[in-house]
Amino acid sequence: MNKLQYALLLVLTCMQAPAFSQDTYQFKQGLIVTSPQRYGREAIYTDHLAYQLYTDQLKAPTEGSTFGNGDNGQPLVWQAVTADSANRLFRRGGGRGAFGRGAYIYLTYQSGKAGPALLNIKGNSGLYFNGEPHTGDPYGSGWLYIPVQLKKGLNEIYVRGAMITASLSFPSKPLQLITEDPTMPAIVIGDKNDVLQGAVVVMNTSSKEWKGLQYRVTLQGRQVTTTIPAIPPMSSRKVPFSFDGSGVNAAGKPECSIALLDKNAVVDEKKITVEAVTAADKYSSTFISEIDGSLQYFAVAPQVNGTKKGAALFLSVHGAGVEAIGQARAYQSKDWGTLVAATNRRPRGFNWEDWGRLDALEVLSIARNKFQPDPQHIYLTGHSMGGHGTWFLGATYPDKWAAIAPSAGYPTLKGYGSADGLIPDSSNSPMEQMLLRSGNQSDVIKLVQNYKPLGVYVFHGDADRTVSVNYARQMRGLLSGFHTDLSYYEYPGGEHWFGDISVDWKPIFDFFKWHNRPVDTAVNVIDFITSNPGISSSFRWAAIQQQEHPLQYSRIKLNRNRGGKTINGTTENVRLLKLDLNDFTAGSDVKVSIDGTELTCKNNGPVYLLNTNGKWAVHQQVSLAEKGPHRYGTLKDAFNNRMVFVYSTGGSREENEWSFNKARYDAETWYYRGNGAVDIIADKEYAPDRYKDRGVIIYGNKSINKAWNMLLANCPIQVERNKVTAGSKQWTGEAISACFVWPLVGSNTASVAVVSGSGLTGMKAAYANQYFAGASGFPDFMIYDAKMLMTGVDEVKMSGFYDNQWKLSEAEMIQVN
Repeated sequence: MNKLQYALLLVLTCMQAPAFSQDTYQFKQGLIVTSPQRYGREAIYTDHLAYQLYTDQLKAPTEGSTFGNGDNGQPLVWQAVTADSANRLFRRGGGRGAFGRGAYIYLTYQSGKAGPALLNIKGNSGLYFNGEPHTGDPYGSGWLYIPVQLKKGLNEIYVRGAMITASLSFPSKPLQLITEDPTMPAIVIGDKNDVLQGAVVVMNTSSKEWKGLQYRVTLQGRQVTTTIPAIPPMSSRKVPFSFDGSGVNAAGKPECSIALLDKNAVVDEKKITVEAVTAADKYSSTFISEIDGSLQYFAVAPQVNGTKKGAALFLSVHGAGVEAIGQARAYQSKDWGTLVAATNRRPRGFNWEDWGRLDALEVLSIARNKFQPDPQHIYLTGHSMGGHGTWFLGATYPDKWAAIAPSAGYPTLKGYGSADGLIPDSSNSPMEQMLLRSGNQSDVIKLVQNYKPLGVYVFHGDADRTVSVNYARQMRGLLSGFHTDLSYYEYPGGEHWFGDISVDWKPIFDFFKWHNRPVDTAVNVIDFITSNPGISSSFRWAAIQQQEHPLQYSRIKLNRNRGGKTINGTTENVRLLKLDLNDFTAGSDVKVSIDGTELTCKNNGPVYLLNTNGKWAVHQQVSLAEKGPHRYGTLKDAFNNRMVFVYSTGGSREENEWSFNKARYDAETWYYRGNGAVDIIADKEYAPDRYKDRGVIIYGNKSINKAWNMLLANCPIQVERNKVTAGSKQWTGEAISACFVWPLVGSNTASVAVVSGSGLTGMKAAYANQYFAGASGFPDFMIYDAKMLMTGVDEVKMSGFYDNQWKLSEAEMIQVN
């Protein structure tokens, strides 16, 4: 376990406000103090300042006053600071941190009247505006504008960030377009360009939900109108639009006009450029993601002389801070295949795990349909964070690639970490061990045997100071003990990036050319490991459908003799196994020996084998109502299937405000981290038929959210005012928090995630949304006291996993009084 990190509390005070116009006010002075906190890649977080805020104990700071005591017993004292010439506020002499981690910023603004404003802060990981949570801009992108409602008099802003710039601007109209963060395709001359899609942000700084808006997009005289979904009050949403690029006939950067319409009246209008390229150029292509219905893009380095059916396909995954189009442009086009670069949803996104992993799979599927490559010639490569993505995707889906080539990569976030910190490697606490189990799929060291069927080329500069070459040497050491198809090269004097050959290294592509992905009929030996069948369940003709112990590692080692009509092998932590027998003679008997149990299986399609206390038997396919690869649990699983956020209207004013504010905060974070968009609706608007098979995130509890009973009536975990019940266990009081997942009633695929509390303190303690940090581990359920923010894991009351029938099982949870 890491020690608590410390934050900086920066107090910025301004007593005069400008008039409400599009003017900008820059904060330049303040106070600073350290404050104990820890955020990272796990469900547990600590934050002493936030706890005091949630429990109404936080006192407005003054210069020289104390916040509390540090670990060494020394008082934490606010000190005066002044912004530098770049308007950056930080404590001189160190403690700046990185990417906004571990800092708090308290901004005050004295307003002469109530009204809307746009808050823009760079270098922070989150903030509270008059107690309302909002997402931050830890990477200093600059395009994140937060709509806030100023009240007359003092407005308080607490910002978590070690070195920031902060400003307020004052919109002159309630609706506007923000075009600083567009998602746009290129117009490829000669392609069919009459229906293309882009996306920009629509900002609503009014106090009402705005419905019925439209885009009118004009390019080269061709107009297209697109309907915009509802935009909640004081919020923004990145919304796709269609446009017609067929009038563009030459490479260049033509200008596109985007008008925002309300009842056919133009309320705002902006112009952006669109890149037009020739068929031989690298280009961007957009698509609607099935994850959330947002617009995403990938980039293409096209095959020399045009795409040829049956050629190779290379999937390249980029490093942190790199755009996919930049990744594609680092490669020379190949005469024997097409290269596509996925996005990870953002340049940093999710470290190619979680929704970054899903983005890579979406792009791979689109590229296979579009370019029609030979399925036996599909390859995976990537640099830096993309090197990690290559290790991770290669181990997770070893049957998708003929060969992989990580460049300057690190294998795990346990060892390297990044902006969100490390994943803890272990813990002495049984409770935290249970929580960390939910991130087992990220540990490719434990999955190293999955590389066995792949060609692996490891490439690294031997002078790399960003990602040490020792990571490459570590993987070479692990692989060399068993792998027979490994190539390894350290570039002499090579730093982290030494030109385009850092990725476009000719020996990598020569290595790829020598490798074919075997067809399924040729693969008779399987050695496959997974920790989560909901992420990765199958290799070729065998699939792990259910585990005995959820999210512990499972392994199957199988040998098939088609001529002898036999399958023999062993398993670890497997309850239900699926075998595809199609490669045997139809209707024949196949002798199967699993863990010493002898079975005869008729080849009439796939066969299911059930393990009961170490004895295997032929079984039918289990109901989709049970856990399986289609839906296996963990809280994060609900943030898929075009999820919808449902806030409460049935509680007190304070409870309903918490619910809406939390939904909006999650939507802002999803947009920033995942270039995403999500529907935010009131509980009274939710209807199962209207949102069929869509994931649901419900905010609040049974007492205040009117959608609770239709979604969670049969769930063994119930939360209401002053009480949380989980099976036979019960906790009372208003400071209990809970987050858990449950299957969506009437759906075989979607889930419900619950973010809840027994009262305002418990609900506020659920503000943190580290479930959006790449590879962070969240189990099926976790119940904790708000005092966790002060003392950590000791205040977690229960965590764990449902069994395969979605029942609470004492064997799969840790619970305390």
